[in-house]
Amino acid sequence: MKQYLDVLQKILDEGVEKESGRANMPNTIGISKADISMNLADGFPLLTTKKMYFKGIVHELLWFLRGETNIKYLVDNNVNIWNGDAYRWYLQEHTKYIVYIPDGNEVKWDFITAYTMEEFIEIIKKGDIENSITAVNSNYKLGDLGKVYGYQWRNQNGVDQVQEVLDGLKSNPYSRYHIIDGWNKADFKDMALPPCHLLYQFIVRPLSAEDRWDLMQNVEWNKPLNQTSTDDSEINRICDEYNIPKFYLDLNMYQRSVDTPLGCPYNLTSMSLLLMIFAKVNNMIAGVATWIGGDTHIYINQLDGVKEQLSRKPMKLPKMEINKELNCLDDILALTIDNFKLIDYNSHPTIKFELSVGLKKV
Repeated sequence: MKQYLDVLQKILDEGVEKESGRANMPNTIGISKADISMNLADGFPLLTTKKMYFKGIVHELLWFLRGETNIKYLVDNNVNIWNGDAYRWYLQEHTKYIVYIPDGNEVKWDFITAYTMEEFIEIIKKGDIENSITAVNSNYKLGDLGKVYGYQWRNQNGVDQVQEVLDGLKSNPYSRYHIIDGWNKADFKDMALPPCHLLYQFIVRPLSAEDRWDLMQNVEWNKPLNQTSTDDSEINRICDEYNIPKFYLDLNMYQRSVDTPLGCPYNLTSMSLLLMIFAKVNNMIAGVATWIGGDTHIYINQLDGVKEQLSRKPMKLPKMEINKELNCLDDILALTIDNFKLIDYNSHPTIKFELSVGLKKV
């Protein structure tokens, strides 16, 4: 993952310091464009210059794919990256309404002191969301984030974009419409945070007859191969008979805003895992995952950690296996953390970076 380190170095060399544009956030040092291309044949792109919480990346992606927008599932699985945004959204919702407090046979109407962050998370952990104090005339539940990623992926203006892309890859693989888009401005008012990684485009490349024949040699077959010709059409006919993939599947992802030390490594791994899942469902070979960053920055309170990371030498990338047959969306939704096997992952120690979400310091 030297390309990632190159992006960090470019920010230090060429980046410009500016205000973050969001309240209660540190200044940033950033550039206006970066890109990283990852050929999954070279290994699974999980950063090695610091230890990554792989299970957290998997849980978050499964949460997106299921269309979930409450942090309960994440908290239950020790994934805390959304806690601050969920709490900030709670504080915003809390200030809108008078709340009710049952008192015997009477109902008292009054304002109430907001939960602390610790109380907020503890209630969610205990599963007491339904019985906690909520706002009158509001559908809000503790831990909600509004219409963020999962909602947009699965129900953007009534469209299930995940299902649509999976179907499209099967019915018309060469289409240029295989896109999942989270940038729905009409819903911004209902989001804790507009999407940072906002557009995913899946693109196929045909395998040559030679590539397909090479794949044939790596599989143990129940019947002998009956090749009577070296003609491409004959090779493709045989490969079709044995259901050998016809396409590589590539993925381009655009991210408008990038916390490069913290968020970017998660995004690189998550998009690569998403590519593997979609390729497996469609009997394709996961190809190249290309990440494109817009405002690509480092917060000024992250500089020491960035310099430490740049002093480290990348290690060999691990391998990744999905040990479940995937043929449709229902199979994806049934995935669990146990279906993902990370092989030979070695890394340097963890580097602690502060996650800035816009909460006021107290």
